[in-house]
Amino acid sequence: MKKHMTRSLISLTIVGLALTGCGAAKDQAGGGTNAGTNAGAAKSGEPTQLVISTWGFSDDFFKNEVYAPFEKSHNVKIVLDKGNNADRLNKVRQGTSNVDLIYLSDYYAQQGIEAGMFEKIDRSRLTNLNDIYDMAKAPLGEDYGPAYTVGQLGIAYNPKALGGKEITSWSDLWSPELAKKLTMPNITGTAGPMVVDAASVVAGSAQFNEDQAFAKLTELNKSVVKYYGQTSEFVNMFAQGEIAAGPIMEMYVKDLRASVPETKFITPKEGGYAVLNTVNIVKGSKNKQLAEDFINYHLSKEVQEKLAKAKIDSPVNTKLQLTGDDTKGITYGAETVTKLRKLDMKFVNANLKGWIDRFNKQVAQ
Repeated sequence: MKKHMTRSLISLTIVGLALTGCGAAKDQAGGGTNAGTNAGAAKSGEPTQLVISTWGFSDDFFKNEVYAPFEKSHNVKIVLDKGNNADRLNKVRQGTSNVDLIYLSDYYAQQGIEAGMFEKIDRSRLTNLNDIYDMAKAPLGEDYGPAYTVGQLGIAYNPKALGGKEITSWSDLWSPELAKKLTMPNITGTAGPMVVDAASVVAGSAQFNEDQAFAKLTELNKSVVKYYGQTSEFVNMFAQGEIAAGPIMEMYVKDLRASVPETKFITPKEGGYAVLNTVNIVKGSKNKQLAEDFINYHLSKEVQEKLAKAKIDSPVNTKLQLTGDDTKGITYGAETVTKLRKLDMKFVNANLKGWIDRFNKQVAQ
C-alpha cells in the first residue's frame, strides 16, 4: 500500500444504458436489449424468486420504487435476507441461505472474495458500467461486483460548541479545543481502518506508517469521550452535547442537523475517505444472469436518481444532473468523488487483526 493506501481516482466515461427484460424486450431502465436473460424471467407463469441479502434500511422505498418495477418487467419475486454485514456474510459462508445477490461494504466483500464465495461477473451484461465513476466499476477486481454507491468519511462538528473553531484538516482532531469533546470510530467499524490511515497522514508519513499512525492515535486518546461502534451512538452523543466533533459518513449528517442545525460537515483538505458499498453474486446461484440484470438495473440513471433524491444512497452514475437541495446530504459530483482517498482492502484485511490487537492494547486503554 503506497501513498497512504490511496489510489488515483480520475476519469469518467459515458455511454448509453441498457437493461435486459423479458427476452429481448425494452424495459423501463433505459430501453436496452440483451439476449440470454434468465429463463424464469423470460417466460410467463410463476415468477422466478431472486433472493437479495441486504441491510434492510428504507424498506418501503426499495420495495415500491426499486424492487417493484424490476419484478414487473422481469417476472420476478424478490425475497430479502436482512441483517448487518458480518451476520449476512457468515450465513452465506456457512451455506445456511439461498442468497443470489449480496450487498456488502467493500471491506466485507473483500473477505467474501478471498473465501471464494462469489461468482465471477459477466461484465458484458452490465452495460451501465460505462456510465459510472471509474472507482466504482471494479473496486475489488474485474471479476467481481461494482460499487452501486459511494459516500465519504469526513468530519462533522458543532462550531458553537467549539467556541467558533473551524475544522479544515484531519490534524484538527488533535487540537486542544476538541479535548473531551471528540468521538472516534472503533477500530472494528467500517471507518476504523480509515482513521488509522488518517493518523498516518497527520504524522507526516510519505507512505503509510503503522507505528506513526498508532503513536498519533495514542496521543489523541485523551481527547476521546467514546469510541463509537454504531452511528446512532455518535448522533445521540452529539444531540446531547456530550461530544462536539468526530469522523462520520456524510450520509448521516442530516441526522445530526435534525437536533443541531448549526452542524457543519467538511471534507478534510487531505481528502475524505471513499465509502464503497458493493453488490456481488453468490457462488452457485441458479439465477446468475437474472442477478446480473438486477445489478445493471441498480446502476441505471433512473434508479440511481431515485435513491439520490430520496437521500438514501449517493450516486455513482455520472449521467445524473442534480441541483439545489437534491445535492445536499449526499456525496455528489466528479469534483468531490474523484478526490476521495480509497483504502486497499486486501492490505486492510491482511493487517486488520494486528491493528485491532494494537488498538485495544495501546490506544483505547
